[in-house]
Amino acid sequence: MSGLSRRSFIKGAAVGVVGAAAAGPFQGVAARAATIRAAGVTPATVHDPGYGPLGPVPDLADGQVRLHLPEGFSYRSFTPRGFIMDDGFATPARHDGMACFGGPGNAFTLIRNHEINGPIGAFGDPATAYDPAAGSGTTRVVITSFGEVISTEVSSNGTQMNCSGGPMPWGSWVTCEETINGPDVGNDFTGGNNSLLHQKHGYIYEVPTRGRGSAAVSPIRSAGRFAHESVAYDPITNALFLTEDDFNFPSGFYRYLPPDRSNAVKRVSDGGRLQMLAVRGQPNADLSGHIEVGATFDVDWVDIDDPDPTFAAGTTNDQAIVAVANQGLANGAAKFSRLEGSIWDAGVVYFTSTQGGAPDPTIPVLAGFGDGRGQVWAYHTVAGRLRLMYESTGLDVLDLPDNVTISNRGTLVLCEDGLDSANFLRGLTKEGVLFDFAKNAIPGATQEEFAGSTFSPDGRTLFVNIQSNAAAISFAVWGPWSNGGF
Repeated sequence: MSGLSRRSFIKGAAVGVVGAAAAGPFQGVAARAATIRAAGVTPATVHDPGYGPLGPVPDLADGQVRLHLPEGFSYRSFTPRGFIMDDGFATPARHDGMACFGGPGNAFTLIRNHEINGPIGAFGDPATAYDPAAGSGTTRVVITSFGEVISTEVSSNGTQMNCSGGPMPWGSWVTCEETINGPDVGNDFTGGNNSLLHQKHGYIYEVPTRGRGSAAVSPIRSAGRFAHESVAYDPITNALFLTEDDFNFPSGFYRYLPPDRSNAVKRVSDGGRLQMLAVRGQPNADLSGHIEVGATFDVDWVDIDDPDPTFAAGTTNDQAIVAVANQGLANGAAKFSRLEGSIWDAGVVYFTSTQGGAPDPTIPVLAGFGDGRGQVWAYHTVAGRLRLMYESTGLDVLDLPDNVTISNRGTLVLCEDGLDSANFLRGLTKEGVLFDFAKNAIPGATQEEFAGSTFSPDGRTLFVNIQSNAAAISFAVWGPWSNGGF
């Protein structure tokens, strides 16, 4: 989620915790990182998994340059804000988290979030809205691998601030609300009148990839009411790992344990148990500041006794947004800075801390909790071990990583949400080597963030969004992937 809107309302502006020596599932990667540090060079100088210099590439939709890409890559934009969908409704703005699913036929299905705040009324049919006063939700786009739209429609509506989420292996999308707004909570930083809302918000919802139907999505209340950002399902432990982006306060890393085997019943059931990560032997470990890359932590999980609070009259938004996290912190849970994108791969959940790490000494410290320009973490779900995979040394290296996905070769795609320069898509290998892949070159909107990166199941096409009010748009990108790290 873009911090720009919050920073425009907030004026103003860690102690690192180093873990035990790396071992077990992360031993090889940590050893490589140690070798790099001992040699006195940065990971980027060890080898170059990049695709060469970036240059302007015309959009195949209309010939306008909107992206800079390496030689040999092409792209087509589709469904910008205002595009009239097949159900007659206009495509909302602020394209955000997204996932790609196979079918129908040789096409693909995208489920895409639209991160819209405020009691502005639901887009689409209000009869199918969870809350007819809330203006966020998801759209469905059926598309070819070359970005040619076959059909598009509303897939869920009446939610609020749908930021990211995560794909489920049985073929659904779990969308996340990055808010705790509701009629029981005071107005948030935007000043929108929460008394106009009909429902409590701050939940995750499961959205089908086919057949919108007439029923509204339902919140999975036991998975918590907090500023949800993304979710990653681990079929090994049957846990949904949840990130929290609480801009002004410490954020938590959570897991939700459903009451049944999700992969068997093909859904995420309500009624499970919510827990928050704690570092073993270090109550309230602060992981938001500078930490040595490769530092590894054994973890425990502490229970959240009241995951779905309802608030008394007069409760402020700031009081409400920390209600769930404070329960975990009271039991020793760890503190992170603005946890955003997450993705599961082969028993590891990778997730980003957007303002984690050491500050860039060349620029002012950002507002909000966390002074850095970003961290990337990896959690091994069976070993119960957390490792810092990467930490930005400055905005020119990696600037506020947000959404994340992973290629078939195991390289992460990091979407930047920076404010001080043009935003990039960057690749990060499992060895900790960073490279540039794409640059936002939309005229007048180069500082708008990338979001929703997702590969087609065959790995041939990368779909990605620009989150913006005026310049919201999606892209399909393809080319010689085998020439570099993806």
